[in-house]
Amino acid sequence: MLQKGFILLVISSAIVLCGCESIDNNVNQLDENAPRQDIQARLIPTERSVGVSPSTQIDIPTGVINLRDAVAFALVRNPNLNAYSLEVKAAEARNLQASLLPNPEIEVEVEEFGGTGGRTRFDSSQTTVQIGQLIELAGKRNKRTNLATLEKDVVEWDYKSKGLDVKNEVTKRFIDLLAAQEQLDRTKELVRLSEQAHLAVIQKVTAGKDSPVDETKAKVVLSIARIESERANKTLVSACHHLAATWGSLNPTFEKAEGNFYELFPVPTFEELTGLISQNPDVARWVVEKERRCAALELEKAKATSDIRLGGGLQYFNEGDDSAFILGLSIPIPLFDRNQGSIDEAMYMLAKTQEYHKAIEINTLAALAETVMELSSTINEITVLKNDVLPSAQSAFDAASQGYNEGKFEYLDVLDAQRTFFEARGKYIEALTKYHKARADVERLIAQSLDGVNNPLEAKAEKSK
Repeated sequence: MLQKGFILLVISSAIVLCGCESIDNNVNQLDENAPRQDIQARLIPTERSVGVSPSTQIDIPTGVINLRDAVAFALVRNPNLNAYSLEVKAAEARNLQASLLPNPEIEVEVEEFGGTGGRTRFDSSQTTVQIGQLIELAGKRNKRTNLATLEKDVVEWDYKSKGLDVKNEVTKRFIDLLAAQEQLDRTKELVRLSEQAHLAVIQKVTAGKDSPVDETKAKVVLSIARIESERANKTLVSACHHLAATWGSLNPTFEKAEGNFYELFPVPTFEELTGLISQNPDVARWVVEKERRCAALELEKAKATSDIRLGGGLQYFNEGDDSAFILGLSIPIPLFDRNQGSIDEAMYMLAKTQEYHKAIEINTLAALAETVMELSSTINEITVLKNDVLPSAQSAFDAASQGYNEGKFEYLDVLDAQRTFFEARGKYIEALTKYHKARADVERLIAQSLDGVNNPLEAKAEKSK
């Protein structure tokens, strides 16, 4: 009798220990025996998770880089975006966990042993082995899984939003790089003209036609031009580093950026763009967020229904070598806690989400209106600079230079015309920079390229590929 009770106890304990050991072995195999590539495959997001085809090979940019390559590389290598892609993986894991059934429970209980008299050993003991299972009612598991799925969808919308943020950041830094290249070319041209003017003034001073003061002025202007060119070169180097940082590189490997910096495109009206903000992930996510809050409310209501715990097993009486089946049923009585607090909280959170959705739509529309207005005004500024200011400044500078060489104007007139012309060119580059950045902001707000808005048939054909 003693042996049977003891063996039953040992077997029951072994079942539990084997289950724990199996889990430990699986963990050890993952940590020590599994290939490193398999472990990384679980942790590191694939190219497909960041919107790039697995067959696409993105090489480190070298030589001449364009905006498309810069954006593609940043979407794959940007540290912040890659970190957020892990949040998507975590949401998928939470979705899996929510769909799982509760584990059954095994319970082993030994009574009436180790006492006094006839119960000092296991001769009069009673051993009970039973298995229990929690049975969820009111569709809790389905509601929990639905909630986790919607939470994953919200995270995926947020991930898309992060991707658009990265694209917007890369675009603006690429524009800064193009502008820095143009400004450097402008300052180099200014240095070249200042050197020519300096030599011309020296010749006239030597010939006694100009005052030595003009030579000093020309030398000062040349020094300032060289300082400005050096500053422009440092700005260019900084712009290269800022662009490379978007894909997590400390040192840029490319040599030059190439793009249509001086090309302008038609701007759609605000009315034409308002209907497109619904595809902005910052707005679209709140539609799913409201569904998630509704699912959370349904789950909290389901939790008000008590679950059933059902158990059954075998009871062995060592004294008499008898055995019997046992059956148990446990149902909580919802007398005080009917989950009413959590239900109210879920209702308030749903109402809060609805208000947030309205606020986000209003703020996005306001930002779109402001950006479109800025874009239109910048185009007008560029048009005036290109068609009126720059030609006039160029003509005045050419006339002053020629007149100075012919002895009709003073060197001060040349300096004034040169300063006006190059300042106008600088403002032209700044206006173009402002235009391209405003265009990038509009595309961020509508979550698509303005080229597709201007050419809807072409955009539809591109989307169908």
